Amino acid sequence: MESESESGAAADTPPLETLSFHGDEEIIEVVELDPGPPDPADDLAQEMEDVDFEEEEEEEGNEEGWVLEPQEGVVGSMEGPDDSEVTFALHSASVFCVSLDPKTNTLAVTGGEDDKAFVWRLSDGELLFECAGHKDSVTCAGFSHDSTLVATGDMSGLLKVWQVDTKEEVWSFEAGDLEWMEWHPRAPVLLAGTADGNTWMWKVPNGDCKTFQGPNCPATCGRVLPDGKRAVVGYEDGTIRIWDLKQGNSIHVLKGTEGHQGPLTCVATNQDGSLILTGSVDCQAKLVSATTGKVVGVFRPETVASQPNLGEGEESESNSVESLGFCSVMPLAAVGYLDGTLAIYDLSTQTLRHQCQHQSGIVQLLWEAGTAVVYTCSLDGIVRLWDARTGRLLTDYRGHTAEILDFALSKDASLVVTTSGDHKAKVFCVQRPDR
Repeated sequence: MESESESGAAADTPPLETLSFHGDEEIIEVVELDPGPPDPADDLAQEMEDVDFEEEEEEEGNEEGWVLEPQEGVVGSMEGPDDSEVTFALHSASVFCVSLDPKTNTLAVTGGEDDKAFVWRLSDGELLFECAGHKDSVTCAGFSHDSTLVATGDMSGLLKVWQVDTKEEVWSFEAGDLEWMEWHPRAPVLLAGTADGNTWMWKVPNGDCKTFQGPNCPATCGRVLPDGKRAVVGYEDGTIRIWDLKQGNSIHVLKGTEGHQGPLTCVATNQDGSLILTGSVDCQAKLVSATTGKVVGVFRPETVASQPNLGEGEESESNSVESLGFCSVMPLAAVGYLDGTLAIYDLSTQTLRHQCQHQSGIVQLLWEAGTAVVYTCSLDGIVRLWDARTGRLLTDYRGHTAEILDFALSKDASLVVTTSGDHKAKVFCVQRPDR
């Protein structure tokens, strides 16, 4: 493991800050290689300090309006059982991503292979507005922390932000080929990782920009830590970096044997941000201390434990970590694998607690807040609920005629919203018996 401290990074490289303002017809770029005495007017870090990263006081969300009755014409004809309450069918190709507005959980945004993104209402599937103007598959979409803005990003790197109440586009930017995108948890700040290895951070809508330059390979996944001041980014070469968002330097770098032996696929953090979990095509999930940057645990499914270790740059042909996450009420972590294995690990003993098998590959998993229930969606088009304490399958929900590609869970765990290769998004009302 190699660590880069703030002072070390500053000593090795002259300070470089770049701020680009994008007007209607030109780009003005200011590059400062050796600034001498700092000038606050030109110092990008100073600009970003204007953003309040401290936690805002949470407002109570609107819990009214949950009338889950599909309108006539919304639900299309389906083969086999359909447990969904509402089907959104305006996409004309595979639907890649979905996100719910965090304040009220009444709106969804979906993006798809048809170069389209839509904001629509969960209760009846009614379209509110289209996020128009994309020229490539929309692979990322999400609402800001206060639900006032919605961002959409396509594979070519075109990002757009819309004001939800006015339905008007308020900002756009063309970065490199897009790998991931995420809103800051407490500020109107958007982050994205691109194929050139950069992680971008913008204040929206004024567009003040900061870049975090990684290795010369795609920044494949990323997550802002709960404190809002750091972010963890995983790269195609197996390295992991923890960035200071205000200072712009990497606090910790894990590579070589401390990193992964293949491209990273996913990252997650626990509730207080003290632990980070990373997953890779090397079939390993690594538990990392966010404070020290040290690996404190390595998890690998028993079904592939006998396979030889992968060499540098090699990938498993049969398996990979696709999704992972922490339980909020017990010291448990879940890891979902492409071979259909859901592994529940006990963090206190770092042992495998349960192994739950799916008939096909797991695409994503999500923990239900406040319980030990974990949700999975898979390539067989089914959503499953598992009791992580016992490893028992609680129930499943069906309705898609192709693989599920993404899903989201409402805050109160009353709704699951899925997107699929069958060109549809679906809303499932999740029954909650005593568990």
